[in-house]
Amino acid sequence: MSIFDAIILGIIEGFTEFLPVSSTGHMIVASQFLGIDQDSVTMAFEVIIQFAAILAVVLNYKEHFVPTAQKINLWTKVILAFIPLGAVGFIFSDQIKELFSVQIVAIMFIVGGIIFIVVEKFYIPNEEHLIDDVEEVNIKQALWIGFAQIFALIPGTSRAGSTIIGALLVGLSRKASAEFSFLLALPVMGAVTAHDILKHYDEFIGVNLVNLGVGFVISFVVAFIVMKLFVKFLEKFTFMVFGIYRILFGVLLLTVFN
Repeated sequence: MSIFDAIILGIIEGFTEFLPVSSTGHMIVASQFLGIDQDSVTMAFEVIIQFAAILAVVLNYKEHFVPTAQKINLWTKVILAFIPLGAVGFIFSDQIKELFSVQIVAIMFIVGGIIFIVVEKFYIPNEEHLIDDVEEVNIKQALWIGFAQIFALIPGTSRAGSTIIGALLVGLSRKASAEFSFLLALPVMGAVTAHDILKHYDEFIGVNLVNLGVGFVISFVVAFIVMKLFVKFLEKFTFMVFGIYRILFGVLLLTVFN
């Protein structure tokens, strides 16, 4: 992997991690296009730049990391939302890995796109009961979002996509759905990164540190910018465009890799 490859992958990871379009699917296509083998070293690199993107949440939402009673209450609900995915992912990790294939990724892109279009079709954004502040999310809503996130274990579903859909269905605004998804990424990806580093420590030793550093910084910066732009986008537009994009991208994957 060259520095150019590291830059491209860093940009793609940072750009797609928080959008409901599945970073996994895009990394597959990018790696194929760049001629990068999906070996253990490449996967270790991808884990680290994915974690870099997640760390951008801390800088973007630093006000939520102040140790006050209100913030502790928020993070309690975020952790509760993480538990369903953490439990299922830990118990069935081997079976989940067997699900991975370009065909499954493509199909889940299409299925997820259809779901976004259907949900947006019936979504009523101006109802007074909608929650627009993540701190107002209650425990029941957080748990339902957590259960929705379990679908993200299927490759191509998108962690951001599944949590956003779950949040929309339990009464959050588009903006609050995206922001709760951002915060929920921290315990999820923190656990994934720690698990992969501890389990595959030897594979991380083989990663070129210069390439890793470049990819890490690029992923972090791009993710930071994309989060801000995504929230502004949702103030004026819907998720419909992401539903259409997912369907088109899924069809492309089936066509190219069939």
